Amino acid sequence: MSLIRIDRPEIEKMGRIERLNLVNSCTGYKSANLIATISNEGKTNVAVFSSITHLGSDPALIGFILRPTTVPRHTYKNIKEYGYFSVNHISADQIADAHHTSANYPEEISEFDMTNLDPVYHGGCPVPFVKGSPVKLLCKYVNEYLIEENGCIHVIASIEAIFYEEELLSPDNWLQLDKGKVVAINGLDGYAQPQLLERFTYARPKSAMD
Repeated sequence: MSLIRIDRPEIEKMGRIERLNLVNSCTGYKSANLIATISNEGKTNVAVFSSITHLGSDPALIGFILRPTTVPRHTYKNIKEYGYFSVNHISADQIADAHHTSANYPEEISEFDMTNLDPVYHGGCPVPFVKGSPVKLLCKYVNEYLIEENGCIHVIASIEAIFYEEELLSPDNWLQLDKGKVVAINGLDGYAQPQLLERFTYARPKSAMD
């Protein structure tokens, strides 16, 4: 199989869609999550994100990337107003509705109303979660950092509560996500369902006799 090389000048000459597709897919599979928020006026919002990452376990922190706020970002506005939001893993049977949340609706229209996704509230938590999501996180806004190179914002949040389907949990508190049909995102619009191949013990340096 031949290997194709494309250098930066060629990438920059590409059409917008071709460049978006190539650059967003070349970095590999990404997490597929729905961030659900609520405004101070009680209006809900839910949107698909593929940039949520683990930042640390003590304290438990996550981060995600927001595109430049040169246009209205309803998720960002609600998080800054209310301070809390939920992160919901997307399962295989939710992908069409989850992807539709990327459509540009006006602020007064909730994506919950335009899809088959339903909001649900757990344990007195102040923000909506997505019904049917196998893993859900209640998060609290902590900080943000402007990425000067492209105007994006890196939002930092703490994990305040974790909800998960019981059958996902292993004896050592590890969540096996494929049991919940959790999907990943390839590029901007491709959805894949990973399958566990193997789980290894903690890796230690080998000795000369190994």
